[in-house]
Amino acid sequence: MFSNLTPVVKNLLIANVLFFIGSRLLPGLYIYLPAFYPDSPNFYIWQLITYMFMHADIGHIFFNMFSMLMFGPILEQTLGSKRFLNFFLICGLGALVLHFSVDAINIYQATGHLFPLKSGVSLENTGAFLQPIYRTPILGASGSVFGILLGFAYLYPNMRLMLLFPPIPIRAKYLVGGLIVIELYMIITKSGGNIAHMAHIGGALFAFLLMKLWGIRKGY
Repeated sequence: MFSNLTPVVKNLLIANVLFFIGSRLLPGLYIYLPAFYPDSPNFYIWQLITYMFMHADIGHIFFNMFSMLMFGPILEQTLGSKRFLNFFLICGLGALVLHFSVDAINIYQATGHLFPLKSGVSLENTGAFLQPIYRTPILGASGSVFGILLGFAYLYPNMRLMLLFPPIPIRAKYLVGGLIVIELYMIITKSGGNIAHMAHIGGALFAFLLMKLWGIRKGY
């Protein structure tokens, strides 16, 4: 598995692990590096990139890095290293765009402003249900990872993959399609807890758009 590591995937794995270790040694980084809503006083422009390298716990980073390790090298070999890095970053930004867009709609409906704090509205007057938007950042490479999964299924839809639980083979298009359906179900039923399911959908959506924009032919 590790012998097939491609350069960008390798460096992304290292960067994510270093960020995770650093955030454990310096918990204050969780204020500066995850992405807060742009109207939040805790928002900084660099968070648009750094949020992709921050993770909440060991399970969070393990799932994302394991998925990138499994599917990233093949996609990097197909797209080329430079394009794959752009793909990873753009999918991560796309995930953030969709996630923040939904937040912005909720905020506008409640306050009449997209950025109420910058318009002079106090946080206490935005409504209790809006305050978590300002106080809870989004973090993790999940949006980019969902982009990688979508890109893999787009190029190799009929490649058979072996699930761990249950240990049965499944084609890539069904595995990724099933994951997206689950994400949509979680969004519709609002049963996903604090997981940013809309960001996962955003990463997959931007991956699909990139494949079309770059003129990459769909596999069969």
